[in-house]
Amino acid sequence: MSNVQVAVVTGSNKGIGLAIVRALCKQFPGDVYLTSRDPGRGQAAVAQLRQEGLQPLFHQLDIDDLQSIRALRDFLKEKYGGLNVLVNNAGIAFKVHDTTPFATQAEVTLKTNFFGTRNVCTELLPLMKPYGRVVNVSSMVSSSALRGCSQELQQKFRSDTITEDELVQLMTKFVEDTKKGVHQKEGWPNTAYGVSKIGVTVLSRIQARLLNEKRRGDHVLLNACCPGWVRTDMAGPKATKSPDEGAETPVYLALLPSSADAPHGQFVSDKAVRPW
Repeated sequence: MSNVQVAVVTGSNKGIGLAIVRALCKQFPGDVYLTSRDPGRGQAAVAQLRQEGLQPLFHQLDIDDLQSIRALRDFLKEKYGGLNVLVNNAGIAFKVHDTTPFATQAEVTLKTNFFGTRNVCTELLPLMKPYGRVVNVSSMVSSSALRGCSQELQQKFRSDTITEDELVQLMTKFVEDTKKGVHQKEGWPNTAYGVSKIGVTVLSRIQARLLNEKRRGDHVLLNACCPGWVRTDMAGPKATKSPDEGAETPVYLALLPSSADAPHGQFVSDKAVRPW
């Protein structure tokens, strides 16, 4: 089986993730795995796409659960000998008017969006085959949240030498600062989702740099992207893009041709590299 190409999309039983799976099923020359926390919802989404004449496969994945991530890792290693395309789409957001205490929102949001995504990368990036493509779904909110940070934090998050450990310390500090009620005094913006996506964008920049240092000859390209404002459970019905339109940039990055050497380590929106 190891000569069969394989793509995995995290958090893909609905919304943008489902739309990414749909597009990959039409365009990617290999097996495409739809994943979700809840096997029932995942299987229902697979059945929906099969009614459209597509052939996705299903694997359970809860990015908050390290054992679940490692089970997927072992499965991919055994069945395919690695991975060709990884789209880290899974994420959560509290609604604007949610009354959950901000410190709780911060802890829960970063647990999934940053720390969960990082765990997936830690376990699955070593499996990426030559010419592999990794897409971390971030958000334009990461840019606006970055502008809402103190100058000191902005410099750290824009640094070309920041390490993954330093980024983890900063993300952890944000959660701790919210619990103490001092996050704004410490230079943080008042958005847990925004900070979580700063983390995803900066993590992508770090990971791309490490790929350059350790695996330059493998031509793996890794980027963060913003799908845009998309009509999903998360963004609501007033958003400007359909899920299929939201999938366009992630899919473009997932299917960059083997001859491409860019974009890499970039933040991409509407298929264009954006300044960070």
